[in-house]
This record gives sequence, C-alpha cells and structure tokens, in this order.
Amino acid sequence: MKTWVLLTLFLYSVTLSAQERITLLFVGDLMQHQAQIDAARTPQGTYDYSSCFSLVKPQIQAADIAIGNLEVTLGGQPYQGYPAFSAPDEYLYAIRDAGFDILLTANNHCLDRGQKGLERTLHQLDSLQILSAGTYRDSTDRRHRYPLLLQKNGFRIALLNYTYGTNGLRPKAPNQVNYLDRRQMLKDIHTAQAWRPDVLIVCLHWGNEYQQLPSHEQQEWADWLFAQGVDHIIGSHPHVVQPMEVRTDSLSGDRHLLVYSLGNYLSNMSARHTDGGAVVSLTLEKTPPTAVTVPRIRLASCSYDLVWTGRPTLTGKKNFILYPVTIPVDSLSTAARNRLKIFTENTRKLFSKYNKGIGEQTK
Repeated sequence: MKTWVLLTLFLYSVTLSAQERITLLFVGDLMQHQAQIDAARTPQGTYDYSSCFSLVKPQIQAADIAIGNLEVTLGGQPYQGYPAFSAPDEYLYAIRDAGFDILLTANNHCLDRGQKGLERTLHQLDSLQILSAGTYRDSTDRRHRYPLLLQKNGFRIALLNYTYGTNGLRPKAPNQVNYLDRRQMLKDIHTAQAWRPDVLIVCLHWGNEYQQLPSHEQQEWADWLFAQGVDHIIGSHPHVVQPMEVRTDSLSGDRHLLVYSLGNYLSNMSARHTDGGAVVSLTLEKTPPTAVTVPRIRLASCSYDLVWTGRPTLTGKKNFILYPVTIPVDSLSTAARNRLKIFTENTRKLFSKYNKGIGEQTK
C-alpha cells in the first residue's frame, strides 16, 4: 500500500514525492457475487481473497495511482451478493493489499444496504486509508472531500465521480450521492478548476448494461464534459467493455482519453463478454518551464491490458482469480483456456474495429 498524506483544508488533497511523469491505472467493476463470497470463506469462518489478485498485483503496484470501481457496499453481515451487495471486510483488505489507492463509490449499488451500508463503507475505507470519491455522509463531508484533489510526483490531479442512478433508491438524509446532473457537475468542475490542477479526470457510472457500443447519451455526456475543460473520461457500469478513443484538440494539440466502459474486473458473471475487462494505463508528462514558457502537461502515452476472471468451476481453484490474458495458461483446464480465448478474441475484435488512438499494451 502506497503511503498517503491527507491534507484536509477546504478541499481534499494528497501530497507525495516529486517527478515529471506519473502513471495512473484504471480498472472496472470490483464485484462480489454470492459465489465469490462462498469461495472465499475459510474453515474458520473468515474470508481470504488474497489469491484473487495474486497474478495482477505487480501491475497494480507498479502504477503511481491505481483506481477501481467498488461496486459493493461493506454493509456488514449478513454478507450477500446480487441484488443487494454487502461484501466481507476482508474483500477490502485484499483490494488494499493488491495496491489500489482510490476506490470510486458512486454507482448503482452504493445504496444496497441503505444508510448503514453507505456510511459503514466510508468508515472502512477511511480506516484503511483508501481514498474514495462519489458518496458522502453529509454535505460537510462532501465539501471537505470533493473534488478529490491529489498531489503526487509533482502533479496536481483532480478526480470527479458520478453515477446515472442507484436502482431506484435515494440516499437517506443527510447522506449524499453524486448523480449525473449537469448543474451540480458544472459547479464541481469549476471548483476543481479553481484549484488549478494539471489534469481533471471524470469517472462515470453510465451507459446501458451488456451493450458493447456506447449509447447516444454517453456520447453526448462525453462531448459536454470535454467542452467544460475535462481532460480525460473513464467509464464503467455496462459489465462489458466498450470502445475507447484518444481525441486531439485541433487548436492546442492536447490529447484527451475517453474510455466508455472498462467492463468487469472481478465478478462471477459468466455470460458472453462479461467474464473479463480492460485495464487502462495513462502516463502524464510535465514539460519543465523555460524563461518564456509555463509548464505543459501532456498525455505521454496510454494503453490497455485485458484481464479475465477464472471461476472455480472452470479452473478447479478454490477462489476466483484474475488472469492477465497474456500470461501462459498451460496450467488451466481446457474449458478455462477456451473461455479465456473467447473473451480475448472477441474483445480484441471489438477494439480493433472501434478504438481510436489507443492500443493494447505490448511487452
């Protein structure tokens, strides 16, 4: 777990070491279906998720900042999967130990356990010193924590997070959830911009489930956010990957990353296209100032990797395990290898046809 120093002033910020490059890693939905909970249970009645991230841990920890969508509550017992998620605390311990720094909580399941679930989730995140964005105990909590403002490697990064909805539930006062609302989002963008960040990133829980192409509404939201000065947009929610693109500003030459959906990261979903996801890495570079120029921030590079979730029924392992699709799979059963191959080939075909300006990581 990387060390964070929290500065709570009028805004929420974090200060770490100084460099001229920084790499951010984004993953999709961190879920906990009942089969995952059952698989992680030990004979002692506790839960062990350490093996889930064993093969992806080096990639997560290599990033300067690793960010994921926490699509469960930590609402306490009884633990439950779909449709009202409440994961064991040990799941969060494993996420922390894997190397995640920031978890997004504005999604359609954040109110699955009501007020207790929302507040207990925030308490657990705070107790493990994992930063979060998207849900808040009250307006004061939101004002102090949001926008999520970070300082690391000499960069100032502002992060915003919103969801399309919460499955028909509404937060109980005084709790607050960040919804897609242009008036409030514009205020938040202006607040973030007043802090003069080097980069402004918006993470959205949006789109239509199981649809591999973005909706017209997603495209409209992306255009509007870029018009407001947002630098990069990272999406989740559909449970399948959707295309990604790099847009280049015709005037400034600045490049902006748009990821419509990262898909699932860790889940028990098994339907076509849902048993894996994309991991996106973006590297920012700061050009030092000269006597006549100011520092310039640019998107130096961006790429994606694919991961697949091996379910115990396929792998014969006790737990659900994340597999980078590029690792040798000789140890996997024929059925597991075939499912991994199907997911990989289908996703590469989709991205080959629709992606613009971003390719798969090559090593």
